[in-house]
Amino acid sequence: MKSSIVDSIKSLPPLSKTILDINRVFADEESGIGDLTRVIEPDPMIVANILKAANSPLYSFGREIRNVSQAVSLFGMSMTRSIALGNSIRKLLNVDMQPYNITSDKFAEISHLQATLINKWYTKIDKDKADKLYLAAFLQETGKILISNDIIKNDEDISFKSEIQLTNNISEVEKSYMQVTSSEVTAEVFEHWGFDSEFVEMIKYSDNPSKAPQEVKEFSTALHIVKTIIPVNKPLAEQSINFGIRLASNAGYEIEQLEEAIASIQEKVKV
Repeated sequence: MKSSIVDSIKSLPPLSKTILDINRVFADEESGIGDLTRVIEPDPMIVANILKAANSPLYSFGREIRNVSQAVSLFGMSMTRSIALGNSIRKLLNVDMQPYNITSDKFAEISHLQATLINKWYTKIDKDKADKLYLAAFLQETGKILISNDIIKNDEDISFKSEIQLTNNISEVEKSYMQVTSSEVTAEVFEHWGFDSEFVEMIKYSDNPSKAPQEVKEFSTALHIVKTIIPVNKPLAEQSINFGIRLASNAGYEIEQLEEAIASIQEKVKV
């Protein structure tokens, strides 16, 4: 890993009090929807992001969601936490994704799509695993923010962008410039912020799940499949979908469940 990326991780600002409170409530088995709502309500930025997500076509709640209590009840604690963390962390890191040839809004949309796909797919396989994977899928591309910043500082954005546009393997391009993939950077970021080791490990190996420890191999494989289907440069393109389905088949999944989840998303969004 380049020393500049290591330095960027070491100098990251701490997570906000609201995010720390959300994590505390989520970790407390005695806490519920009301407790989570109470820690979110004083933070207008997080409230706005949750309401925006709740009223997006991806979730199709069938009515306008006007307050955070409604949204938290509909999303549940795991999804609410994921949306709050994802948007807050992107804000904290000052996103400029031009080297990946996308806007910060598009980057946020792709994170939502990856998380939604894994939720729709894995809920049919194992609900508890789906809850774990949702947050990881939502945040697994975070390392791209630091890579993007480093590429810009080194005036390599034009060549990097050109290679990203053409590639079918974003992690290879990242490694050729940074000596590391974005999943490995993401893992270092969340280890720095004190997230649990299972979460860190499943993301760390999501670009190369064959090397993952056995206890997180399934999670890393699922994350890899989702980011293959919805990469930042070719989200939900026919080729991306075909690559992802082939990976799922090779990993022993019943691909019909994945295909149904993909179709459900394609009906609701344009990318």
